[in-house]
Amino acid sequence: MKYFAGIDVGSTAIKVAVVNEDGQISGVHVTPSGSLFHKNSTDALHALLNKLSLQRDDIHYLIATGYGRKLFKEADDSISEITANAIGAFETGKALGGVRTIINIGGQDSKAIQIDSNGHVVNFAMNDKCAAGTGRFLDVAARNLELDLEALGDMHFQADVAPLTINSTCTVFAESEIIGLLAKGHGKAEIIAGIHYSIASRTVRLAKRVGIEDRVYFDGGPALNKGLVAALQDELGRELVIPEHPQTTTAFGAAILARNEFFAEQSLEPA
Repeated sequence: MKYFAGIDVGSTAIKVAVVNEDGQISGVHVTPSGSLFHKNSTDALHALLNKLSLQRDDIHYLIATGYGRKLFKEADDSISEITANAIGAFETGKALGGVRTIINIGGQDSKAIQIDSNGHVVNFAMNDKCAAGTGRFLDVAARNLELDLEALGDMHFQADVAPLTINSTCTVFAESEIIGLLAKGHGKAEIIAGIHYSIASRTVRLAKRVGIEDRVYFDGGPALNKGLVAALQDELGRELVIPEHPQTTTAFGAAILARNEFFAEQSLEPA
């Protein structure tokens, strides 16, 4: 059996996915990026290989993607995260009824991507890196509210008043706004709900720029946040398609592309 890997070197997390020659996912691994991108990427790859009882030589082709893809020089190729995310969402979405619109919220930016029936990118849009609509904003909010990041999703549903409005479009200014709301005696739950709706409204405006199809796929680490998911669905007026492993969609897409590239170069069809 031949295996192929994709590694998504993100600004806040490194994600690795391995697929077999049939394109089926064998395993995934997620770890913080830290400051040593190359070392941590190498460690993440070997951690997954060890978990799968594979050796590095078992990986016949590896594609790097993401913010730090050029730093992982051992890759056979690198590709933009837009393309990798589109392929990953397209392949994952097949079992979920198919998808045409993708919302991806990462640590440093948010993306909206429209794909065609073959998974090719038709249009995409990205937010400004300073915009208060990214995973980094959630990290800052959790710190200011003295909560674990994982607690934000559950606390969203504990608000007994309407969500507060967060007006700032920059993470730095939004942080000051959150501190000000706490000083005025507002509850954490209503602030959290306001943060989620602030991110959701900005994200939906981004998605409308590329066009929203009936089925919308949501991935990236913040897709694990149930409160943000609820706010996005409310703003969109429809349910979201969320994969089992939302953080690794882009790495999975890179692994699928690695598989396809290998067989194209070999002029062979997989067994």
